[in-house]
Amino acid sequence: MTAENKQKLKKAFKAAFPHTIPVLTGFLVLGMAYGVLMRTKGFGTVYSVAMSAIAFCGSMQFVAITLLTSAFNPVQALLLSFMVNARHLFYGISMLEKYKGLGKIRGFLIYVLCDETFSVSSSVEPPENVERKYFYFAISLLDYLYWIGGTLAGSLVGGMITFNTEGLDFVLTALFVVLFIEQVKKKENRIPGIIGIVGTVASLIIFGADNLVIPAMIIVLVCLIAGRKKLC
Repeated sequence: MTAENKQKLKKAFKAAFPHTIPVLTGFLVLGMAYGVLMRTKGFGTVYSVAMSAIAFCGSMQFVAITLLTSAFNPVQALLLSFMVNARHLFYGISMLEKYKGLGKIRGFLIYVLCDETFSVSSSVEPPENVERKYFYFAISLLDYLYWIGGTLAGSLVGGMITFNTEGLDFVLTALFVVLFIEQVKKKENRIPGIIGIVGTVASLIIFGADNLVIPAMIIVLVCLIAGRKKLC
């Protein structure tokens, strides 16, 4: 990398960091919770960090703890993974245009795209003096490192202390609630937010808590597409 590109990258990280502070606080707590839970289930630090670095799928990593500590059922694991991560299909598509023309960096951005990175990247634009691809790269890399760092810290702490971990994984739900609140503070996001709530409640009533994710996503997608066509 040339000296000029290094300078551009440094400037991008400086501009991106303030936008990632909410994710930093959430991921450190959430990552530590995951690291502690993995350690209490008998998985060492290397395994825990490797899971976060390679899988990097947040909620599914918590679910995977149960899958790893019970009788292995590949079909159940496949279906459960698809249901838990189905939302990535929807918001991933919406980022294609924003990530268009970013070159080789685009592959990494797609690989590490998560709910929190989507929330930040979809709502902010790079400053005029910051190169676009480096700005989104900085946001994605920082969030990725926050998660890995939190997992590492949690695993190390989990090896030194013993306490009741019941309810610890609720921090994931709490983080999603905070991100949702931040999104609907913007006037233009309130109608999609209401659609999301109504669609989820309707799916919960019709399909039940165990099967609500995919139907809720379909309901929300249909409503958003219908609303877009009406506006056009």
